Amino acid sequence: MKFIDEATIRVFAGDGGNGIASFRREKYEPMGGPNGGDGGRGGSIHVESDENINTLVDFRFVKNYRAKRGENGRSAECYGAKGADLILRVPVGTVITEKQSGEVLADFEIHGERRIIANGGKGGLGNVHFKSSTNRAPRQCTQGEPGEEFELYLELKVLADVGLLGMPNAGKSSLIRSISAAKPKVADYPFTTLQPNLGVVRVDNERSFVVADIPGLIEGAADGHGLGHQFLRHLDRTKLLLHLIDIAPFDESVDPAKEADAIVNELKKYSMDLFNKPRWLVLNKIDLTSKVDQIQNEIKNKMQWSGKIFCISAINGKGCRELTFEIMKHIEDSKEDD
Repeated sequence: MKFIDEATIRVFAGDGGNGIASFRREKYEPMGGPNGGDGGRGGSIHVESDENINTLVDFRFVKNYRAKRGENGRSAECYGAKGADLILRVPVGTVITEKQSGEVLADFEIHGERRIIANGGKGGLGNVHFKSSTNRAPRQCTQGEPGEEFELYLELKVLADVGLLGMPNAGKSSLIRSISAAKPKVADYPFTTLQPNLGVVRVDNERSFVVADIPGLIEGAADGHGLGHQFLRHLDRTKLLLHLIDIAPFDESVDPAKEADAIVNELKKYSMDLFNKPRWLVLNKIDLTSKVDQIQNEIKNKMQWSGKIFCISAINGKGCRELTFEIMKHIEDSKEDD
């Protein structure tokens, strides 16, 4: 199934049913009083999060969603039936925004959350409501109110504790394969990863965290180069970013520090909130070079880096276990601070 993480749809809640004007006409009551019933309320549009759904692909092909209209009132003071509600199911992590105003209507972070997005219209009043001592035979009734309608923008942001960031072929997919049971595609060409991958990293039987691997960024992503910024939204909910740097690129003329700076600049262009998240440098492919210390010092100096830095080999697992323990400790400490 193709991974779809955004969609635009229109939702139409049901209109309320109309009230009616009618009078009792029976054998022994040939000129009875008013008995027109009210119209039923229109159906509402509900949205519910479901952990069994992974993408927004269903909303890519069906654009309009309508709830049922309420039934009209009937004589003998019979009220019209309420229109059936419509329930839309979305993946956990979906944010729903009203497209015209930009207002966030719902943000689903746990399974089973439900929100009313569009309310059905109220039913109209029958003429029974208008009788009085001076108006014994009212002929007025009201129409049902229209239901709410909105154009919605649905955006899926995966729920992960840690996000992997870096150039194509930096080793992000190799790292997630090394530390979790996830098996994303790994190959020796750029943009092997075309959609986000999630992996659960178990430190021990009772402690684990979720890591997200997104397609690599390149310089100029803000202008649409490569895959652009379209997947950076999936890092918005993370508590920590791991910036992977390939210190042994195939092209020896490539400067790892310069590429790392390019990624940082793209991150800043996309979102200052994301740029200000805790971020660690992870130098990958230390098994392919004997100048690890020299390269590490060059990167720290050129980037003026004072934060945490780790050296690993994602392909053989060297340094990965120590990295996962540090990540777990950071996540636990951040939860205590919250």
